[in-house]
Amino acid sequence: MNITVIGCGYLGAVHACAMAELGHHVVGVDVDRDKIEALSEGRAPFHEPGFTEILRRRLETGGLTFTTDFSAIAGARVHFIAVGTPQGPGGAADLRYVEGAIEAMKPYLGQCLNGDEVVVGKSTVPVGTAARLAPSVAAAGTLLVWNPEFLREGFAVEDTLQPDRMVYGLPVDSDDAERAKAVLDELYAPIIESGTPRLVMDYATAELVKISANAFLATKISFINAMASVCDAAGGDVTALARAIGMDARIGSRFLRAGIGFGGGCLPKDIRAFRARADELGVGEALNFLAEVDQINENVRHQALDKARSMLGGSVSRARVAVLGTAFKPDSDDMRCSPGLALAAELADEGAHVVVTDPAAAPILVHDDDLPYDVAVDLEEALTAADLVLLATEWDQYTRCDPSWVADLVGRRNVIDGRNALDPEAWRNAGFAYAAVGSR
Repeated sequence: MNITVIGCGYLGAVHACAMAELGHHVVGVDVDRDKIEALSEGRAPFHEPGFTEILRRRLETGGLTFTTDFSAIAGARVHFIAVGTPQGPGGAADLRYVEGAIEAMKPYLGQCLNGDEVVVGKSTVPVGTAARLAPSVAAAGTLLVWNPEFLREGFAVEDTLQPDRMVYGLPVDSDDAERAKAVLDELYAPIIESGTPRLVMDYATAELVKISANAFLATKISFINAMASVCDAAGGDVTALARAIGMDARIGSRFLRAGIGFGGGCLPKDIRAFRARADELGVGEALNFLAEVDQINENVRHQALDKARSMLGGSVSRARVAVLGTAFKPDSDDMRCSPGLALAAELADEGAHVVVTDPAAAPILVHDDDLPYDVAVDLEEALTAADLVLLATEWDQYTRCDPSWVADLVGRRNVIDGRNALDPEAWRNAGFAYAAVGSR
């Protein structure tokens, strides 16, 4: 099947490669010439395990191409919209890129000669967006479907090719819905035939599935971080607490590791956009709790800063602090809303000499001359002469490193485990004063 993907950022580029891997002929379109040039040459513009390999493989077969020319979409049967929806003023989602993509596509829609033509929204949008856009898409002779993504950075290729569910948000007209569903079933046949559940619903529910899933995950993470604060005050151990409550089948153990909070380009902006949309719908009070979720996520970083001050005698001023991890999660170079960078900036504001490092993100940061902290390209450089080590992102290179090796490099043996991912006994045996979020 001939398909197009509009927007070749993280979501779009991964989706384009995955669809080519399923055997489709894919054209990726983006207005960013540098990005298109990089992708066309087999160079990944972001860090994602397994992505570069599949990109190069599909480019070589000729089943995947990239362009800035929107006319290349003419005649394709399926067009995916995978552009960003950044946070706008007041927290609401900014839809200019979604709307701009549709406007740019319209002159070339309705030209498929071998079946129904479908525009498929992948972007995370406020509820009601698809219903508002559908008439414009229909006027161009195509059908609109909303098919949200559920990618995890670090597992994006796997999550696209082996998703835990497939959601179709279909038109209200039953005939249009059946025709659109048939096209998606053909497109995703290998995935559906492998046993992936396919959930069919209306536009609004499909939009809400994505945003509510992210809101729930953010709530679960903030809950365990709130429990970490209680454990700190009461002398409890949040890691043991999380293990115990996670064994309850009604709760589950995933996303119950306390730490310095969530970041990235999805959870922070999505919970704020969800609240803004609820306000517009007149039911803002239903999501008031998400303000607390957001605030807990901010507060836990301040608690880590308090621990740093305490370990260094009441002040971080003039102390050398090594922050390990600037990406918001391991196996990614995404630094949007990074807890590690937020803490690094706060430490620097209080007079600390901060050195940050990250296996994937440091090579990006090192080119920025306007930073309040230094950037080390490797772990040894970051650790040398440090008065305090702060684990901000649980990369394997950091969680598995030998504390005795670290002890020989640092100036003072202090470590804050911002992800509850280190072995406290091993670090203490190496002579470190050890502190974690919600743990003794």
